[in-house]
Amino acid sequence: MRFYIFFAVVLLLSACSTQRGSLDTGISGQASWYGAQHHGKKTASGETFNQHALTAAHRTLPFGTRVKVTNTLNNQSVIVRINDRGPYAKGRIIDLSRAAAEKINMIHSGVVPVRLHTVR
Repeated sequence: MRFYIFFAVVLLLSACSTQRGSLDTGISGQASWYGAQHHGKKTASGETFNQHALTAAHRTLPFGTRVKVTNTLNNQSVIVRINDRGPYAKGRIIDLSRAAAEKINMIHSGVVPVRLHTVR
């Protein structure tokens, strides 16, 4: 009986995930960006944030992971390195530095749909 309860809880929790797929096959969601207000401050990895570097914040990926981020509205991509934690806004899966956001032409819109893939 305990096994069935445990199994039901695990199944229920796995269905609550907001991210679908794995980074090998790609994960889709919303991206935002951050820049001047954080420039020069420490990131969660201990690095100093540089809005001109191609970096990003992700909730769970290990620091140093390289991720290809594709803006699905215009198909432009950028490769970023994870060096911070976030985003903390509901529905967003990655926060890009200003430089990375410029590369995929999302500065003016602020939030865009993206697809993420790890780079090996």
